[in-house]
Formats: sequence, C-alpha cells, structure tokens
Amino acid sequence: QVQLVESGGGLVQPGGSLRLSCAASGSILSIYTMSWYRQAPGKQRELVAVITSRGSTNYADSVRGRFTISGDYAKNTVYLQMNSLKPEDTAVYYCRGHIPTRDYWGQGTQVTVSS
Repeated sequence: QVQLVESGGGLVQPGGSLRLSCAASGSILSIYTMSWYRQAPGKQRELVAVITSRGSTNYADSVRGRFTISGDYAKNTVYLQMNSLKPEDTAVYYCRGHIPTRDYWGQGTQVTVSS
C-alpha cells in the first residue's frame, strides 16, 4: 500500500506563487505516473499536470506556462510549482500515483487565491 501526502497549500494573493509537495511512502516515482488534479466547489475534478516515470510532462491548457511539475526521486516527492496564480486556480489539489494495476490518491490540500 502506497500513501501519498500533500502539503504546501494555503491562501495567496492573485499573481502570487505556491509550491505543492506530494510525498510518497515508497520509491514509486521511477515506476508510477504521478499527477496533480484539482477540484473546485461545484465542479468536477480535473487533471492539472502529469509526469511519467521517464520524466515526460504535460499540462492542462489553463495552467501551461504558469505551473511546473517535477519529481525528486531521492526524496520520493513530486512538486507542483504554481506561479502567476489566479482566483480561478482556487481548489483542493490532489496528488495521484498510478500504474495499470494500482491507483493511489492523496487526501488533498486547499489552495485559495484571493485578495
């Protein structure tokens, strides 16, 4: 069983930055695809960014150029650097690690962008 623990959320003003972390309980980054999702109130959960076990990345159009996903294999941690934050980025952000036969989610961390 793999546990994923997110941290780094909080309240930030528009235009500000935050870095989210997702710490995995095992050495899975070299095997699993790791992703960040978010869910705003009243909306469906949506994919924000993904990084494969080989380090390939992809982003939702709404965050491309502002957010960066990265992984630290030694620390078993995935990061989401969020810059130029907008009020519409407000949501609970979730970390996900998956392979075809396993699928793990973190508990989520709240990000609020407001003046």
